[in-house]
Amino acid sequence: MAIVVEHDKRKQEILQKSLDVFIDEGYEDATFQKIADRCGITRTTLYIYFKNKHEIFLGSIKELLGELESTLIQIIKKPGISCEQGLRELLMALTDSCESNKKLFSVLLNYLIQLKKSGGDPNERVRRRVVKLRHLLSTILIKGIKNGEFKDINVKDVNELLYCLIEASIFRIAVLNQDNITEIRGSLNTAVDSILV
Repeated sequence: MAIVVEHDKRKQEILQKSLDVFIDEGYEDATFQKIADRCGITRTTLYIYFKNKHEIFLGSIKELLGELESTLIQIIKKPGISCEQGLRELLMALTDSCESNKKLFSVLLNYLIQLKKSGGDPNERVRRRVVKLRHLLSTILIKGIKNGEFKDINVKDVNELLYCLIEASIFRIAVLNQDNITEIRGSLNTAVDSILV
């Protein structure tokens, strides 16, 4: 059992350190050797944990999203928090994450462009990674409707609106290189205002 725990712990450490390599070098220039060097291990040892750079990259993204999802779940489960306040905090946590992971989103954008060029489906890849996030948004919207805090809205449409605003903040950060996303935060709060009873 201890060997499995150590293996999993080492794998987690590799994923966390490799994320820095992808951010510093970009997806294309990050190599197995650079990742191994950053982790203080040999390439041969790295192959024990991962087959290739692609697997490490996806694992790193999954790790980051897992941490974000945990934060969002904690917000939703806060005792005594209203659905309105929970939704606002959730949306602000998402925009904060976008802002603090600016370089990562640039790397991710380049990865998705390369995936599309090679015949892959970036939409499917992104959709699978954000399904939990979209579910959390729907959960809080449905609860808010049932509690009488939100209007009797079309949950799917409002979820899409909020998600599009989050995507817009990622675009502004990763593509337009904007550091200030105050306008996005204002738009998200306006969206929440519009569904209040």
